[in-house]
Amino acid sequence: MNTKNLEEEADDMMMYCASCGTAEVDDIKLKTCTACKSVRYCSVKCQKEHRPQHKRACKKRAAELHDEILFKQPESSYEGDCPICCLPMSLDKTKSTMMACCSKVICDGCYHSNVVRITRGSLEPTCPFCRHPDLKSEEEEINNVMKRVKANDPVAMVQIGLRRNEAGDYDDAFRYVSKAAELGDVGAHYQLAIFYRKGHGVEKDVKKVVYHWEQAAIGGHPRARYNLGCEEKNNGRIDRAMKHWIIAATLGCDDTLDALKVCFRGGLVTKEDFAAALRAHQTAVEATKSPQREAAEVARKV
Repeated sequence: MNTKNLEEEADDMMMYCASCGTAEVDDIKLKTCTACKSVRYCSVKCQKEHRPQHKRACKKRAAELHDEILFKQPESSYEGDCPICCLPMSLDKTKSTMMACCSKVICDGCYHSNVVRITRGSLEPTCPFCRHPDLKSEEEEINNVMKRVKANDPVAMVQIGLRRNEAGDYDDAFRYVSKAAELGDVGAHYQLAIFYRKGHGVEKDVKKVVYHWEQAAIGGHPRARYNLGCEEKNNGRIDRAMKHWIIAATLGCDDTLDALKVCFRGGLVTKEDFAAALRAHQTAVEATKSPQREAAEVARKV
C-alpha cells in the first residue's frame, strides 16, 4: 500500500469512532485522542473500552509527535533580537542589560551608544528604549520591576525570582519563576529545571528537570538543548544526543561545539554533519556582531 492510500485510510479512520464505528454527523461530535491525535471517539465510554487495544499504538505515535516538535530547528535563539538595533542577541548574558523600567533586554551596543549620546550632549540619563529617566537606587529599580510583575510581565517575574533565589528565599523564587513559565517565558522553563535539579523551593524531580529542559529547548534555549544532549549521551542514546547538539550549535552555543568535536574524533558524527554544524555556528555568532557592539566591547575593557 502506497503512502497516499495510507493517508486516505488515516483520514477515513478520523471520521468514525475507533471503538464502535459510529460516524460523525450533526448530532454526534467525535473527540480526538489528546495523546496521539490519530483516532477519535464518540464518548468517554468508548475511549475507555478501546484503551487496551489502542494503548501501544497511542504511546508510539505520541512519542513520534513529541520528537517532531522537540527536534525541530528553532528559527532563532530564545534571546531573540535587540528591540533597538534588531540584530540577534548574543548568548553571552554579560553582553546585554535588562532595563528595570520597561523590562526590555538591550544589547551592549545600543546601551553603550545611548551612554555616549547622553555624555556628549550633557543630557539626563534615560533608558535607551523607553526614555524613562534613570532609576536612582536599587530600591527604586526593584519597585519598578515589581510594577512590571503586577502587569504580568514574565521577564520581570524571572528577575524577581532570581533575586529571591540569590537571597535564599527558594519558595518565593519558585513561585515567581513558575508563573513566568506559565506565561510562556523560555528562560523561566530553564530556571525551573535548575530548581527541580537542586531542590530549591520544590522536591528534586529528574522527570521535571527533563520536561522543563525540553520546553526551553523547543523555545530556542541552546543551553537547555546542550543539557538534553548530555542527558541522552549519559543514557546511551547517542543519536538523540547528536541531534540536540547540532541544533544547539546552529544557535551559536560554544559548549556544544566542544562536545561535537569529541564525538567527531570518536566517529560518532559524520564529517559532513560536523562541518555543517561548524558553519551554522559561525553564521549564528557573526549575526550578533556590529560596529556598535564592538565599540561597547572595547569600552568595557578600558
